[in-house]
Amino acid sequence: MKAGTIDIIMPFYGDPAQFKEAVLSVLAQDDPDWRLVIVDDCYPQWDPSEWVQGLGDARISLERNPENLGVSRTFDRCIELARNEYLAIPGCDDRLLPTYVTEVRSLIGDGGRPEYVQPAVVVIDENGHEARPLADRVKALVRPRISGPTPLSGDLLATTLMRGNWTYFPAICWRADVLRRFRFTDRYEIVMDLALQMDILLAGGRLVASSVPAFEYRRHSASASSYTASDGTRFVEERDFYRTAVTRLRDVGWQRAARAARLRITSRLNALSKIPSAIGRGHWSAATVLLSHVFAA
Repeated sequence: MKAGTIDIIMPFYGDPAQFKEAVLSVLAQDDPDWRLVIVDDCYPQWDPSEWVQGLGDARISLERNPENLGVSRTFDRCIELARNEYLAIPGCDDRLLPTYVTEVRSLIGDGGRPEYVQPAVVVIDENGHEARPLADRVKALVRPRISGPTPLSGDLLATTLMRGNWTYFPAICWRADVLRRFRFTDRYEIVMDLALQMDILLAGGRLVASSVPAFEYRRHSASASSYTASDGTRFVEERDFYRTAVTRLRDVGWQRAARAARLRITSRLNALSKIPSAIGRGHWSAATVLLSHVFAA
């Protein structure tokens, strides 16, 4: 079964130059059957409307939020703006490789309308050069070893995700009706995508993953996840998520996944790696939070 037009709904709030790269990467797709909607979350330093209009492409439209909605509410608006069966929500600093639409359409067809699909990802830095930061080397270690399109679900997939979230949210293409059913929670900011995946998997959903790179994910030190890791606050959120996940996974009998959530190995190791820096900067409160996350049950 061939997928129809792919909706690409791109929230915009950030660096205009990187945003332009992201939009131009959509225009460079070798499969023209896509629709791009840019959602301007009231970025105060630049109005993208004139530049977007100047592209002169009827497949591209711009929507401006009535006010700054923030991450989760903007993602919900992206869902509302989707018209087709599948949508991707890439970051405005990421880049799609020219084969992205082709690859996700292939994965959708191979998987028989799975709840979501993800091609492999190339990580780039602030300057657009390929990079291999520690976080992404860890993702590569916990990612299931696959060759070709591979359907994943249930206890097996949940276990790998509880060991470490190896997926890249901006590269995922979702079935729109699934996102309308589950939505994005405002309870979490950093692990919001992982919480959404858990909801989908616990309802019997499937991911089809690929080993073929089709997306460039930009990793830079100014990201929200990097900042909240250094000051320790992200781990308060992570600990809350994993503790809740243990109970939910046990309730459905996914014992391996529940054990992985209880151990949360990569999350603990990530916190442990931040402690020397926190102490060196004299951030004792952050160091305390990090130590608590490493050793807490």
